[in-house]
Amino acid sequence: MAQDNGTVVGQFILLGFSDLPKLQGILFAIFLSIYLSILIGNGLLIFLIKNDPGLQTPMYFFLGNFSFLEICYTSVILPRMLADLWTQQRTISFLACAVQTCFFFILGIAECFLLTAMAYDRYVAICKPLYYPLIMNHRVCVQLVVASWMTGIPVMTEQTYQLFSLNFCGPNKINHIFCDAPPLFKLACGDTYKIEVSVQVVALFFILTPFLLILASYAKILTTVLKLPSSSGRSKAFSTCFSHLMVVGLFYGSGSIVYFQPKSSSSEESVKVFSLFYTTVTPVFNPLIYSLRNKDVIAALRKLFPK
Repeated sequence: MAQDNGTVVGQFILLGFSDLPKLQGILFAIFLSIYLSILIGNGLLIFLIKNDPGLQTPMYFFLGNFSFLEICYTSVILPRMLADLWTQQRTISFLACAVQTCFFFILGIAECFLLTAMAYDRYVAICKPLYYPLIMNHRVCVQLVVASWMTGIPVMTEQTYQLFSLNFCGPNKINHIFCDAPPLFKLACGDTYKIEVSVQVVALFFILTPFLLILASYAKILTTVLKLPSSSGRSKAFSTCFSHLMVVGLFYGSGSIVYFQPKSSSSEESVKVFSLFYTTVTPVFNPLIYSLRNKDVIAALRKLFPK
């Protein structure tokens, strides 16, 4: 059954929520509603930022790109999951699994770096307000966004190649909702230790580095805000950062639980739940978090929907 070289498995089976056969229709309706909410909410935010003159600032430029990234990120996962729930087939070809994993890696890293760029924007706005127009000019903003999107492509492509160069010669059932590294390692034949360590180190670097930069930005912001003489000034400064901090907390919190908790204390079901959290829940709440707490976005919505 097994061979020494080459990949025997030609396709995988994504088990997903197959252990809940009576709830497939309900789950399909729930995830379809979630996906439509992500498309409509983030799409509306992009439309407002693109067309409202009051939102033509670096902060909203980054937010528009972040909303577009959220749409791309979930579109790698949810359409496939919806198709599996609807057809009950659950099979995915080896190539399709590799492509999904690669895009998932690349977009996940892009989100980490884009959140860092947004934190840097807030740092300059609050800590260096007089130099803000000079530092955060349009050219710099575009460069930061392009760097966020492009940085992970070569490294994550290489990581995906290494992962799918493993010999998959036995079971082909992935107990997960999409193709990802941890469940795939469990199916690989032979010694996977070196590649697992490589993936962990790269993930740690590309996730931890942006997170530390975000923490450094907000440490500087906090120091500056506490020195402000008026309580109203401090409240306004904290208000502009709160939405971003909520998104950072949701994304990094759930992602860290999935990728960095010890294997001995993790269960496959809990991994599924937390994976859903950062791939679907955060993109749903993103437009709500940024709109409900933002007077400029609310004003733009009132112009669009005056009644």
